[in-house]
Amino acid sequence: MFESISQALHGVFSHKMRSFLTMLGIIIGIASIITIISGIKGTNEQIKANLIGAGNNVVTVQLYQNDMPYEMMYSGNPVGVKPLEAGQREELRKLDGVDNVTFYHSRSYAEQIYYQNTAFTGNVFGIDDSYFAVNDYQIKQGRGFTAEDQAQNRKVVILDERAVQTLFGSENPVGKAVEIMQEPFVIVGVAARSSNFEPVINSVDDYYSYAQTDAGSFFLPDSAWPIVYRFDEPQNVAVRANSTDDMTNAGKAVADYMNENQIASQASKDGMSYRSNDLLKRAQQLQELSSSTNNQLIWIAAISLLVGGIGVMNIMLVSVTERTHEIGLRKAIGAKRRRILTQFLTEAAVLTGIGGILGVLAGIGMSKLISKFMDTPSAISIPAIAAATVFSILIGLVFGFVPAVKASKLNPIEALRRE
Repeated sequence: MFESISQALHGVFSHKMRSFLTMLGIIIGIASIITIISGIKGTNEQIKANLIGAGNNVVTVQLYQNDMPYEMMYSGNPVGVKPLEAGQREELRKLDGVDNVTFYHSRSYAEQIYYQNTAFTGNVFGIDDSYFAVNDYQIKQGRGFTAEDQAQNRKVVILDERAVQTLFGSENPVGKAVEIMQEPFVIVGVAARSSNFEPVINSVDDYYSYAQTDAGSFFLPDSAWPIVYRFDEPQNVAVRANSTDDMTNAGKAVADYMNENQIASQASKDGMSYRSNDLLKRAQQLQELSSSTNNQLIWIAAISLLVGGIGVMNIMLVSVTERTHEIGLRKAIGAKRRRILTQFLTEAAVLTGIGGILGVLAGIGMSKLISKFMDTPSAISIPAIAAATVFSILIGLVFGFVPAVKASKLNPIEALRRE
């Protein structure tokens, strides 16, 4: 085998220009496919990042009535939906794909918060001890909530940086008081997300998906929630999955648990249910739409591989004709038909294999250049590179088979007569 490969390489480098022109179709085909696949992968990663955020594995599970999120500020407490209990958090953490969970109440955009004579319409959340950890918040100024804050129903509040900028500018807000629903709350800290992720808003649906993260937010201890809102309101659940790929399964598992344990049969008949806001599923749907279009381009690029294979077959047939005397001599001194067949198949495989490697390198270079100059996402796919290299060798074996068989069937006496 090694001797066959060595002879094949000698043949390739003995006729450099002819070998290069023979490989050109393979090079162009493989380079085109690698470039397209890199673009598809880069686009898919960009879609996922735009919708989910880098490293953000959080799924929100909230109460719906029919196909709309249930708004308690307009509809009141839903009948037949039980509040969550603290012990259920541990049960949810044991579900497949779940890393951590947090229970929280929320009001979005409809709350007037006052600081002196300044009013601000923002989001208000009643949170437990796990909320900041699950949602990647860190305390930047002041402190977080303590066990005493929760146990004594203290009227304290933490603001995010957007709310601080709107109400206080560069002024330190810690220690100052704001009014929420005419109740005074003392600011004890400022929180900010650890991630620098900025969502891309391309539609109304995207706008509402990120509404709670784009507006300023005020966080209350969940024990203080009843001071300004109703008692025993059903809570939402934020689920941190073990990985981005686990988001769909983790969100569904938590929603199924909530529907089984928190929704009474009559409430279910009235259209009440918990659903996960599965951004990963939306990302996958957009990726499939993008990939279905680009797959057509891959098939078009594959045509050049067919052309390249025909070129390989042609040059190998020429090689058989040129080397007829050599083949006859080798058979005359005892070379078996299988040995001749193997030699020509090896030469075809080496020729297309080198073309495949050069095509991969050209494809990587093209994808990087296109990404740089056209400002489009690109990501190199290692499986695609490996598959392209193996496929190019297979092309050599397939299209080199006919010339190899022809060479192996030559009659040694007739072959020796030819010059």
